[in-house]
Amino acid sequence: MLELRTLEADDWPLWRELRLAALADAPYAFGSTLAQWQGAGDREERWRARLSIPGAHDLMALLDGLPVGMASGVPGEGAEYVELISMWVDPAARGKGVGDHLIQAVERWAAERGAKTLRLSVMPDNRTATALYARHGFTDTGEPGDLLLDGVGRERVMAKRLDTVRSPHHGKW
Repeated sequence: MLELRTLEADDWPLWRELRLAALADAPYAFGSTLAQWQGAGDREERWRARLSIPGAHDLMALLDGLPVGMASGVPGEGAEYVELISMWVDPAARGKGVGDHLIQAVERWAAERGAKTLRLSVMPDNRTATALYARHGFTDTGEPGDLLLDGVGRERVMAKRLDTVRSPHHGKW
């Protein structure tokens, strides 16, 4: 059974477990590295702060009771958009709808906030993630993303209009 749980700052040990697993599994997929979150970077207050971003919506996916994925929605610079960040699904749980459920939950949350657009950044060579996002209606914005660690390449920025996302507050479930 697939379950999504909203995380709060006190859930930092669960978030830590997932985030470290994600960085170890897919170092190519994130803007930060495992080394940055280990050693001196592995501090409770840092993990709590990550789960305390004002207005954010942090989710953990559980499959048969085991944590297998995560995603966050964070407010953008303006009220018109939000960003999908920290998306990851454990390799053993891929192909089982976990990523779909996480994306849909962040979309619903964003639409309920009144955001018009959901944005994300993805590594340009991460074809699996790009295909997942495209399947959910995200398209390339053509905007230059953040500079990659190599100092040359840039993240790919994708976005999706949210006017088609159904919300229980609008009676369209």
